[in-house]
Amino acid sequence: MIYRAIYKKLYDIDISDSTISRITDKILPIVREWQERPLEAVYSVVFMDAIHFHVRSEGRIVKRAVYIAIGIDMYGRKDVLGMYVGENESAKFWLSIMNGLKNRGIEDILIACVDGLTGLPQAIGAVFPQTEVQHCIIHQIRNSTRFVSYKDLKILMTDLKRVYAAATEEIALSELESFGEKWNKKYPKIYKSWTDHWITLSTYFKYPEPVRRLIYTTNAIEGFNRQLRKVTKSKTIFPSDDSLLKMLYLAMMDITKKWTGHRQDWGVIHSQLEIYFEERLEKY
Repeated sequence: MIYRAIYKKLYDIDISDSTISRITDKILPIVREWQERPLEAVYSVVFMDAIHFHVRSEGRIVKRAVYIAIGIDMYGRKDVLGMYVGENESAKFWLSIMNGLKNRGIEDILIACVDGLTGLPQAIGAVFPQTEVQHCIIHQIRNSTRFVSYKDLKILMTDLKRVYAAATEEIALSELESFGEKWNKKYPKIYKSWTDHWITLSTYFKYPEPVRRLIYTTNAIEGFNRQLRKVTKSKTIFPSDDSLLKMLYLAMMDITKKWTGHRQDWGVIHSQLEIYFEERLEKY
């Protein structure tokens, strides 16, 4: 049983399945309390993403999205702000999560890093109107190149890199135009996707390199998601939403106990954020 393996790893105790069942039944109130705990007033960056699992519901096997928010506070400390089981990923559900984070004490998020879900920037802006949104470049690249022929992929990626790795937004836009002129006849949707999402794709260009590295991808949350999948890989279908949530909570507790201190370059990042967001931060 998967819970049994986790308890063995966490506490080095081998206990029976019946005991595990009794223990896990008591975990749910702890999970709910964790989900409702107070949060910091300000977070420098919040990463948002969703992963999917299969759950048995009313005799059917359905797909569930687990919405995850990971925040980095103004001291550089990383924390899982919440995990929520819902229907397939939607901006409407993310809006309810944003309202929940606000109700738990968050007054401002400087930058939100998201996976590119349609409507998510608007959902964030409805609750935190000053938050800057960065669309994950890695997600965008994956989506852009999904249907590119293998023989074109290497040179197309080289041309695309000239866009997202440009020194300034002005240079990036010029490179994007060149990309369109070269590839629009064969792959018109790539150029259109980048131009349609440019407002949120280009946020990171205004910042120096240390801040760019922090926000231009959602790697911080994708690494966490990979660890969750590693723990749950032997469990292809969960008997209920609550069973899934309990499993993820236990895994999260194991993963985050290794999160100590802050990033090595946090001093540089913090000083940059203090300058860029001086007016907003002086309130706190």
